[in-house]
Amino acid sequence: MKAYLILEDGTVFTGISIGSAREVISEIVFNTSMTGYLEVLTDPSYAGQAVVMTYPLIGNYGICHEDMESLKPWPDGYIVRELSRIPSNFRSEDTIQHFLEKHDIPGICGIDTRALTKILREKGTMNGMITTKEYADLSQPISRMKAYRVKGVVMATTTKEKYVLPGVGKRVALLDLGAKKNIARSLHERGCQVTVYPADTTAEEILAADPDGIMLSNGPGDPSENVEIIKEIRKLYESDVPIFAICLGHQLMALATGASTYKLKYGHRGGNHPVKDLETGRVYISSQNHGYAVDAATLDPKVAEAAFVNVNDGTNEGLKYIGKNIFTVQYHPEACPGPLDSGYLFDRFLKMMEVNE
Repeated sequence: MKAYLILEDGTVFTGISIGSAREVISEIVFNTSMTGYLEVLTDPSYAGQAVVMTYPLIGNYGICHEDMESLKPWPDGYIVRELSRIPSNFRSEDTIQHFLEKHDIPGICGIDTRALTKILREKGTMNGMITTKEYADLSQPISRMKAYRVKGVVMATTTKEKYVLPGVGKRVALLDLGAKKNIARSLHERGCQVTVYPADTTAEEILAADPDGIMLSNGPGDPSENVEIIKEIRKLYESDVPIFAICLGHQLMALATGASTYKLKYGHRGGNHPVKDLETGRVYISSQNHGYAVDAATLDPKVAEAAFVNVNDGTNEGLKYIGKNIFTVQYHPEACPGPLDSGYLFDRFLKMMEVNE
């Protein structure tokens, strides 16, 4: 079946429908990862977005449910150059085509994703529509696209109930803002007892459990939208409990302490982003997925200082908080997909909790 990707600037790509045939409007973003498409599809940070995979062949090793980063896929749509319909891998349990159909996710293949990515890089992230309907007049769909906004996605992706991963080590409270499974798994593998809380949990409830440390997870959407969550994170900041925050959690902690965030032109999404540790000068290759960044110029030097910076564009990639057992990073030390260069940050968090005893 023929399908169309229409961008809000009027550009139209014609391809083949994959997955669900329903029409969807979403924010169009691109990911440069060469592997790990299932982890990308099941990353809650993509809620409200349609993902373009820049690597040309997707689906060649099928679907292995063990690799999923949440219970379901979250993107509104999926856009690829070529879809492999016959996977070849001993772990494969399903095809990506059936996986998209099962979860009612529209997609399109057979388009020039290189040309599409160049448009998004040059003009910036924009909204678009995936549809099987051929529009003679684009004014109506473009009007609808321009009105689209990503809203309410943190509460849509967070766990609905508190749950515990038992362990004999440090007790960590993980605030689920749209968390990938491997964050809790990375802590649990280090012996931690991890209690996962919904995003709207009060600081009082978390602190009443007397955790050894608090983790703020990744998540989707505009960080400044989460006004009530930011208020609770401010209370967590004012406690003496060690805190480690990733991605959206990093942004929310910055907002809670008076800094600002801004939207990047086309974001950082992929498994090959270099970040520099400003203290040691060492550069790590990181996994990233975000469309917003902390404005380092708005940091109060008495509150926090830059700890990591993006080598490509100089944007802030992490903060160290003055006089507090708190550090935050914009990238993903838990990877999935991506390199494991930054897994040591979980060990740093454990040492911080031990010193705090």
